[in-house]
Amino acid sequence: MGRRIIFKLRPYEKITDADVITKPEQSSQDMLDSLTETETALQHLYVDMASSADPSEYTEDVNAKLRSYRRSSNNLAKAYQRNAVMIDELSARHKDLMKGKKIKIIPKAPANSVIDLEESRSKHFAKGLNIYKILMIVYIGSFAGVVIEMLWCLLTRGYIESRAGLIYGPFNLLYGAGAVVMTLSLYAFRNKGRWISFLGGFAVGSVVEYVCSWWQETFFGSRSWDYSQMPFNLNGRICLLYSIFWGFLGVLWVKTIYPWMAKLILKLPEKLGKILTWAFLVFFIFNAIVTVIAVFRWSQRLDMIDPTNDFWKFIDTRFPNERMERIFANMVFE
Repeated sequence: MGRRIIFKLRPYEKITDADVITKPEQSSQDMLDSLTETETALQHLYVDMASSADPSEYTEDVNAKLRSYRRSSNNLAKAYQRNAVMIDELSARHKDLMKGKKIKIIPKAPANSVIDLEESRSKHFAKGLNIYKILMIVYIGSFAGVVIEMLWCLLTRGYIESRAGLIYGPFNLLYGAGAVVMTLSLYAFRNKGRWISFLGGFAVGSVVEYVCSWWQETFFGSRSWDYSQMPFNLNGRICLLYSIFWGFLGVLWVKTIYPWMAKLILKLPEKLGKILTWAFLVFFIFNAIVTVIAVFRWSQRLDMIDPTNDFWKFIDTRFPNERMERIFANMVFE
């Protein structure tokens, strides 16, 4: 007889009068009972094979049983994964709905499940992840990221310094792009556990930050951040510490910031919301084009290249070095 392994019951495995027996639990118990019966039958088969003068006569039966057991193992593995997902999502949805109940002085963010329900019951112009919702996230993220960075600078350094990435207004498309990528990457897990959001934020934020740094250096010959002096950095573009920050931001984003944004967007009337979406798009495109031109000419001035026509003279007058340095305080040209 084989040696049987006895597992000690964990607290949640001890059934009480207050518990319910779900269908998956009953099925899993039936499976355990059937395995016990199968193990007993196999013990008899082992004896018969060992006693047989020609064990090959059992080959067809053994192979058929092995194929069946392997299929059952695959089914059990799939069942385990799906059950684990259900456990995670049920727990996460309940925690999201309950969060903030004990902290009355801080308004709690709406649960993603509540946002989903409100959107499913309405014909709002920016429901789900359509183009309107994505563009709105770009605008809000571009603004909120700059404000947060400026406040962080004030708290850590004692002064306010521009963190804008565009010529006009406190906007930085890096934050807007990061907000969209974060949303698109984590949206499917918005009702799952926070650990998934952390891992997603860690990975997505690091990739976005690295790509943006590479793009800026490749096409503009400048850098707005350099982590070369930080431990565990990759080409100075990303580092472990800030990747961990991205992980926590992923949790904060999908569990708090995104629901607040979605709730805010839901309050916009359809006609006004659509007008604002396209008006801001025109503004951001114009702003980005002017920024590229101004930064390009700024880099030329630093290389002592004189303007070649009236257009570049106008750019020099409109966007002198002093103004550029004030707006892009952290930009350094290689």
